Amino acid sequence: MIGINLSHPARLIEASARVYRRTYRGSLVSTFFNPILFLLAMGVGLGKLVDSGSGDATLDIPYLTFLAPGLLAATAMTTGASDSAFPVMAGIKWRKSYDAVLATPIGVTDLVVGHLGWVGIRLVFVTLVYSAVMTVFGATTVVEGLLAIPAAVATGMAFAGIVTAYTARLKDEQGLSSLFRFGITPLFLFSGTFFPVTQLPGWLQPVAYATPLWHGVSLCRGLALGTEFEVDPLVSIGYLLALILLGMVLATRMMRKRLIK
Repeated sequence: MIGINLSHPARLIEASARVYRRTYRGSLVSTFFNPILFLLAMGVGLGKLVDSGSGDATLDIPYLTFLAPGLLAATAMTTGASDSAFPVMAGIKWRKSYDAVLATPIGVTDLVVGHLGWVGIRLVFVTLVYSAVMTVFGATTVVEGLLAIPAAVATGMAFAGIVTAYTARLKDEQGLSSLFRFGITPLFLFSGTFFPVTQLPGWLQPVAYATPLWHGVSLCRGLALGTEFEVDPLVSIGYLLALILLGMVLATRMMRKRLIK
């Protein structure tokens, strides 16, 4: 990473932006309508039942307020993972655009930095929209919603590099379906997004605490609601930054191994 020419990744980010300008309509539903649909269905609809329920566990805040920051972090995770899965496979195998990129002075490190830079920009855009939706639903304030965006972006980036490295070592797309079926979906459901991790069986709770999404949810919930963090925020920030760095190193190594003949 040392001595990288920043103009090279910038060229890749520009190319991704030009492509997105022509294809953004395909992501309108996931970017704008999914947050509204999730908060309506899970926050407003299910939330009324949860708030009036008679179970042993209780929340100090309305369920919609509890849920919204968790969904912010989970949305960042799925965006970071999705943008680093099928688009990367397309660049490597289907369209072979990465081969064309490497035929220029741009190197593998530039390629990875440019790809992750574009994913970071996408994450800022998606989480900004989600934060606005949270504010409209009354789950947070404008300022606290904006404070949660960097934490959500870090959560998405913690997955982006690692998923890029994973995709680079696959021969076909079958492994991507397994990744989302057995990796991303269980994380989405059991990392504290929809209910406190303390509701899980005792043997499963340490597993949930070790997931990057749980740390992202803890940060987003604490920042967006001004409530106490579930763990020291410095621990969560350090954990996510370590995963981002690890993902960049692994992605560069796997891409070089896959693309340089």
